[in-house]
Amino acid sequence: MTLITGANKEIGFATAQGLGQKGQHILIGARNEQRGEEAVKKLRSAGIKADFIQLDVTDKAQIKLAAEKIKSAFGYLSILINNAGIVLGNHEPASQMSTDTMRKEFDVNFFGLVDVMQAMIPLLKAGRPAKIINVSSNMGSLGLASDPTSRFYKVNSLGYQASKSAANFTTILLSKELVEDQITVNAVNPGWTATSFGGRSTTSDKPAGMQDVGTGAAQIIKMASLPLDDSQTGTFTENAGTLPW
Repeated sequence: MTLITGANKEIGFATAQGLGQKGQHILIGARNEQRGEEAVKKLRSAGIKADFIQLDVTDKAQIKLAAEKIKSAFGYLSILINNAGIVLGNHEPASQMSTDTMRKEFDVNFFGLVDVMQAMIPLLKAGRPAKIINVSSNMGSLGLASDPTSRFYKVNSLGYQASKSAANFTTILLSKELVEDQITVNAVNPGWTATSFGGRSTTSDKPAGMQDVGTGAAQIIKMASLPLDDSQTGTFTENAGTLPW
């Protein structure tokens, strides 16, 4: 049983398709019921087992209800993929970026991520061995941001970058905490992808260097397809290999 947040479109939906084709039963976590149900319909028409779970990661009551519904209907989770995320900043200098904007980014990218994990861990323990995969970003890497030779050295997106760094730290801490529970916790960078999130809504107008959603989902699918008893945990990877935290 695999729950994916923000799974009704783009990388989340491509991940659902890829894992569903491998035989996983997909739970489409989405804020909007109509869009979530439409995603489920598409998956089912392709022969994939799928169900909709209404899940706004910024709504703690809804997260709790989602966990209760999953427990009642299925009893456990094998995989949790935290894909929901936002970016709101416009590359303003850190000294000028609105903290109101940063709080909104943290609400989804960090606090929402933590709330969902905390609510779903009992279900993952019930389905152990199990996996948590956090969709992060190389823009949250402190190593890359502080390396003068990195293309991220001059990037300014404080709210997004800091929220992803916080998500990465959470990945590290939980990977150590949950190892005895046979739950692995890893982070994945999908890369610069042609999505509404990444700055484009279609692949037809993507600039050179921007990949399609299938490529963006590839490493997430790879990590979620490893045997459930695979012990790899506390890693930060992308299609090209390992990333510095």
